[in-house]
Amino acid sequence: MSFSDSDSSSYGGDYKNFKQISRDRLLHEMLRSCKSGDSKSTWKVLIMDKLTVKIMSYACKMADITDEGVSLVEDIYRRRQPLPSMDAIYFMQPSKENVIMFLSDMSGRSPLYRKAFVFFSSPIPKELVSHIKKDGTVLTRISALREMNLEYFAIDSQAFVTNNEKALEELYGDEENSRKGVTCLNVMATRVATVFASLREFPHVRYRAAKSLDATTMTTFRDLIPTKLAAGIWDCLMKYKKTIPNFPETETCELLILDRSVDQIAPIIHEWTYDAMCHDLLNMDGNKYVQEVPGKNGGPPEKKEVLLEDHDPVWLELRHAHIADASERLHDKMTNFVSKNKAAQMHGSRDTHELSTRDLQKMVQALPQYSEQIDKLSLHVEIAGKVNKIIRELGLRELGQLEQDLVFGDAGMKDVIKYLTTKEDTTGENKLRLLMILAAIYPEKFEGEKGHNLMKLARLPPDDMKAVSNMRLLGDSLDSKKSSGTFSLKFDLHKKKRAGRKERPNEQETWQLSRFYPIIEELIENLSKGELSKEDYPCLNDPSPSFHGTSHGAPVQQQPAAHSMRSRRTPTWARPRNSDDGYSSDSVLRHASSDFKKMGQRIFVVIVGGATRSELRVCHKLTAKLKREVVLGSSCLDDPAPFITRLKMLTENELSLDDLQI
Repeated sequence: MSFSDSDSSSYGGDYKNFKQISRDRLLHEMLRSCKSGDSKSTWKVLIMDKLTVKIMSYACKMADITDEGVSLVEDIYRRRQPLPSMDAIYFMQPSKENVIMFLSDMSGRSPLYRKAFVFFSSPIPKELVSHIKKDGTVLTRISALREMNLEYFAIDSQAFVTNNEKALEELYGDEENSRKGVTCLNVMATRVATVFASLREFPHVRYRAAKSLDATTMTTFRDLIPTKLAAGIWDCLMKYKKTIPNFPETETCELLILDRSVDQIAPIIHEWTYDAMCHDLLNMDGNKYVQEVPGKNGGPPEKKEVLLEDHDPVWLELRHAHIADASERLHDKMTNFVSKNKAAQMHGSRDTHELSTRDLQKMVQALPQYSEQIDKLSLHVEIAGKVNKIIRELGLRELGQLEQDLVFGDAGMKDVIKYLTTKEDTTGENKLRLLMILAAIYPEKFEGEKGHNLMKLARLPPDDMKAVSNMRLLGDSLDSKKSSGTFSLKFDLHKKKRAGRKERPNEQETWQLSRFYPIIEELIENLSKGELSKEDYPCLNDPSPSFHGTSHGAPVQQQPAAHSMRSRRTPTWARPRNSDDGYSSDSVLRHASSDFKKMGQRIFVVIVGGATRSELRVCHKLTAKLKREVVLGSSCLDDPAPFITRLKMLTENELSLDDLQI
């Protein structure tokens, strides 16, 4: 029986991304390690709690688990049928309640299972280990007792969340004391630290410093959120250094800790990628999309749940593409499929170039022999069609242009007022989002009666005013240059209006409405170049002599020649492009990991209070650009509607300074 951490020090072979390593640890180190001795060929029961079942489901498929010898998955808190001839694998949090349930299962003369392999998702307190050791009968039935140190949801190949969905409320809300906030940060610190334990990485830790507007202003709990999280993660890492075999002694990667106050526009503005548009406009439940499929024997259409995830090659190829680009590519794929299949051509009398994407979809669906090949493509044609229809119906292109012009200082208060008075059919949510962007750039316009008058003009209820006023609770950004407001402001000398972002002359705007970028893009690039301000983003640990500033990434690719954005070169909404064949998406899966073979050291960015899909997109973009895997972590991944709902739940009263524990 082993009371040790599960050893994952060597992965060997090709470079594996963050999610692949997480998956391998669960399947190989945990499940496969139980195939030993007389347990080698027997089927097993896998028992998990509510958190660990999600950890497993984000990283692995049920088929993967079955392949490792698991025939049954159970909830530790449900009454279970005794299976005394089978072995059980417990994967659970190290809580007192879980340990009590485990002991109840395995104690006495008639235990539920023959043997138990026990794996904890994070470090188990000594008192709980002692509690387990006290029961002699249980002890003889334990084949393994280990700390997996894997307590996060791998929601993407390069992203994880700690499942702290109430972090915004607990850290920024109106509390008489900071106990909830401290508890939240402690949980986050433990879970983020397990990421580094899983990957055997020891980070050079940077965090966003608390910065008061002047020397007389007291630092609040909210100001210190990144500082406190950095300290909590560091404490966990120091323990790992002592307890985990082969844990690195010197820095192997970089970690940047931020909070939601660093960029208040990113969670609200319309992001025009296929992924973001699907989640923003289609009321999806997580990654689940409900598709209508033709009914059997000519009956009414049936509803079918599908998952938009990395195993879908079309989704993998298109998710970070602009919605217009994605639509063009889908049409090209359908056209090429039809043109290369004579049977398909016989179903259509017109030239394929004259057919709409919908016509092409119907044509191909009529061919049963191609149903398997075309299912994914047909699904995305339907989804893109729905998204584009909603964009037209809601007039989102014009709104999106105004949003981006506001952010870059090309539009101001008058333009917003004109829009609100002429576009009265705009939805309440979209009006609110527009006003929130305005408040992030012009906070003084919402002071006192001014804010109420703007809300009246937009015909928004008082409840929506909470979302605008509560933006102040997120605190100021380091880029703020005015004491009158608490929002992230930047100034361009060539523009009369205030801007929330500066232009980037080296970035070509290929598609309309693709100018916007989240602040973390600048921060990550500066971090990688060794140019991130040490005053604004101090180091928790001075790097070792072997850790050099900019040498851990491959050479950055040459940027295209700069052009002036002032010339107002109009990008096409859906410009024609050279298309690949209908199934080239499969090559995306085949080569997904080949790009990682010559990677530099990883960069981890953790955002407290929720990350956005635009920030996830940037991490993928910069991974290719910097030749360093950029992994995004957060308390949760938020779309605009749930973020606004969380914001409304906050109030403006400051925390009591007596309760602060620095």
